[in-house]
Amino acid sequence: MNILIAEDDFPSRLVLQGLLDGLGFSHVAVNGKEAVDSMRAALETGQPYSLICMDIKMPGMDGLTALRQIRDMEEARGVYSTDGVKVIMTTGMRDMKNVRAAFGNLCDAYLVKPIDKAELHATLRRLSLLE
Repeated sequence: MNILIAEDDFPSRLVLQGLLDGLGFSHVAVNGKEAVDSMRAALETGQPYSLICMDIKMPGMDGLTALRQIRDMEEARGVYSTDGVKVIMTTGMRDMKNVRAAFGNLCDAYLVKPIDKAELHATLRRLSLLE
């Protein structure tokens, strides 16, 4: 599995990398712009991501804006969200406004930090990324 972790907080990145260890190769982006640029490069090289774990609150471009741009990029290539990269918002934001906005921008799942390994793996199974 080709994985992108978009997270500005270093300890949170390490936790996610540890939880995803052994499931595939992971890249890191520290803000939304880097996530969009990484997705663009992955699509252009024919090695798209299977999974993106994205924080909402990041400096510069936030995760919701990045998610919308990633979905727009996929749609421009004829790939719709149901067939595109699986995006899990991994954030500390619990409020319904952000949850609705994330699903409105076509995320596939929403997990609140601290991320629990069992919950993450159950989500990956539900998204058909794990058996």
